[in-house]
Amino acid sequence: MRFIPITPAQRDDMLRAVGVSSVDDLFGVIPEDVRLSRPLDVPDGVSELELLRHLRQLSDRDLDSSRVVSFLGAGCYDHFVPSIVDAVVSKPEFFTAYTPYQPEISQGTLQAIFEYQSMICQLTGMDVSNASMYDGATAMAEAAHLAASVTKRRRVVVADTVHPEWIETLRTYALSGTLEVALAASRGGRVDVEALAEAAAEAAAVIVADPNFFGNLEDLTAVGRIAKNAGALFVVAMNPMLAGVLAPPSEYGADVVVGEGQPLGNAMSFGGPGFGFFACRSDYLRRMPGRIVGRTVDVDGRAAFVLTMQTREQHIRREKATSNICSNQALCALAASVHLASLGPAGLADVGRACVSKAHYMYDRLVATGRFSPAFPDTAFADEFALAYDGNAREMQEAMLERGFLAGLELSRFSSELSGIVLFAVTEKRTREEIDRFVEEVSSL
Repeated sequence: MRFIPITPAQRDDMLRAVGVSSVDDLFGVIPEDVRLSRPLDVPDGVSELELLRHLRQLSDRDLDSSRVVSFLGAGCYDHFVPSIVDAVVSKPEFFTAYTPYQPEISQGTLQAIFEYQSMICQLTGMDVSNASMYDGATAMAEAAHLAASVTKRRRVVVADTVHPEWIETLRTYALSGTLEVALAASRGGRVDVEALAEAAAEAAAVIVADPNFFGNLEDLTAVGRIAKNAGALFVVAMNPMLAGVLAPPSEYGADVVVGEGQPLGNAMSFGGPGFGFFACRSDYLRRMPGRIVGRTVDVDGRAAFVLTMQTREQHIRREKATSNICSNQALCALAASVHLASLGPAGLADVGRACVSKAHYMYDRLVATGRFSPAFPDTAFADEFALAYDGNAREMQEAMLERGFLAGLELSRFSSELSGIVLFAVTEKRTREEIDRFVEEVSSL
């Protein structure tokens, strides 16, 4: 609906109603010396046709994944989004819906959220899921808060192989004084289990990501055992797109599973929005952040959906609230539900296998050129891997961008020790021809 401003007559009516004769009179209490007395220095207005032309010109200056071959990852991935996803989430009954406080008129939205929660439980192996979080980083931070609440401890131990930006988000949460964050060192691209065991004593939570920031697979069996021996909650961050090829964290004793849901049904969109998922054992249901939709029956015995849990200060006594999270990413979570439903279990497994096999193919080909060497030799990885480049990695990336490739992410932005190391991600969208062409082009530099 296009915006239609009020008419001059309507404006005059409103001014008379409040007892002034002009718009300027509304600002009479503001001193003259701080009021703008000249027209704004902005260009004249343009027609709709001219504006659309200008916006298209601006858009053409951006390179999206339809115009370049992307090997970027590090938390935001170029997966294929089936057309059915946009077709469903664009329906007005979903696209314009807000918080479903009134269940009698929100059954469609509530059922969609319930189905989403059910799918997240299937992916993670957990008992319960909430209705989504802002993103993966805040989901992990909220898991730390939950662990502190359950164990009555403050210190959380996080592997330094977790995404650096997620760790910074956790540290930001800790500024409130409710948490203490300790990093467990890594060795060979995975958390050092000996260092972790020492750090985990008296911890509220032990947090790892699998695959981790570098794409490497952690030893979840060992990490889970360390967490249990320390009396800490075991928190795992996972990539949902690999749920069809990796065992769920529940099989390793995870208490809470979180992650970034962007790979499911959500385009990269210059970094967002995505959504965070949060699932845990039923023991912690009443300590979960956000909202939880439940299924019940109405007076006629028909299935009905309601907001069963709303553990935030807006709904309950503030001192009883478990989190200040006051919204969720319902539309993005719905997109994930549609994507998962369109794939089915077999389709999700096919996508995961394609990502992993293509990543290993590209890894082998790049190492064979002699221009790249493994950053973490003999360490198992999934669909993302880190290689050290023999040369100036930034110059290589700029040269490859001119040839139509986003050549991974150079990691010196996170640590000087990672200078020259490039993180590559390979999704099911990448073809053998694209990978081979990239290898040939980068070898010629």
